[in-house]
Amino acid sequence: MNFFIIAPTQRRKTRLSIFLCLSAKFVLAQHAFVEPGAVWPDAAGQHIQAHGGGIIKVGADYYWYGEQRGRGLDTNSRYVSGYRSKDLMNWTFMGNVLQLTDPENLGPKWILERPKVFFNKHTRTYVMYFHLDDRHYRYARVGVATSSKPEGPFIYLKSFRPLGLESRDIGQFIDDDGTPYLIFESRPSKGFYIAGLSRDYRDVTRQVCFIQSPLEGGAIVHYKGLYYAVGSALTGWRPNPNKYASSRSLSGPWSEFRDIAPPATNTYGSQSTMLLKVTGSKVTTVLYMGDQWRPATQWDSRYLWMPLQIKGDSLWLPEPRPFAIDVRTGETRIVNN
Repeated sequence: MNFFIIAPTQRRKTRLSIFLCLSAKFVLAQHAFVEPGAVWPDAAGQHIQAHGGGIIKVGADYYWYGEQRGRGLDTNSRYVSGYRSKDLMNWTFMGNVLQLTDPENLGPKWILERPKVFFNKHTRTYVMYFHLDDRHYRYARVGVATSSKPEGPFIYLKSFRPLGLESRDIGQFIDDDGTPYLIFESRPSKGFYIAGLSRDYRDVTRQVCFIQSPLEGGAIVHYKGLYYAVGSALTGWRPNPNKYASSRSLSGPWSEFRDIAPPATNTYGSQSTMLLKVTGSKVTTVLYMGDQWRPATQWDSRYLWMPLQIKGDSLWLPEPRPFAIDVRTGETRIVNN
């Protein structure tokens, strides 16, 4: 048997190498599951600030964009944050991909809400839409910004009223064939619109459908031959029983709206923001993405994600519990932590 003597300096290097390896493994496995409603630290240990946001997948990477509500920000600016992930559970902060001062002379407390980013494969451009408004919600337009990279910086281009109509809460939907759509709530019409985008994604070109139901937080998914639309009642920051409808065509007709969860729970204290479809090698899972707003401490607002139960024209949000997801297979499992 041969014995090797390691010098003190070498021992220190060996211990450091072991520590770094263990640290790297810890960071990579920082989150083995999603815990709905809990503080959700990013790779740097900071609570994720991507409120009212949306997620796209480009290649093997998921990108999550949302409202940056962290403390200590310049109150004259509005920020959109960006995060990157490969598994939907562990997220790396890419930075504030958009920092914008008042672009339309909207005055104090102007509003930038619900940013949604589309990736245009033809132009290789990332196109961001967001609700742009004054403090009284009278401007009611969408803003548009673009970037050649997912991490930005995004450059503001313009604002407009889609289809010439007032627009407040917006959502995004990308169909299975890659066609992008903007969803927007129009208060005077007492409903929300599904609109097709132009070839460069910088404009709205056509009305696909008007769903006459006074709902905001609109989200749509296509699953096993049916389209499902989810929205929340017009109660501002206060949660309410979210509803859903279904249709065989994006243009309708749509069914009547029904509860997605027990009404007494007020959708477990959340508001819909997106329905994310994860198509795996074994199953397809649809995740409900909701915001749990805390208006007095917005930086501490939480996220309620949960796999939906869908069968036929029935959609249901089960009681939130910690869950893990395998984006390769599409499978989820409840975690007893």
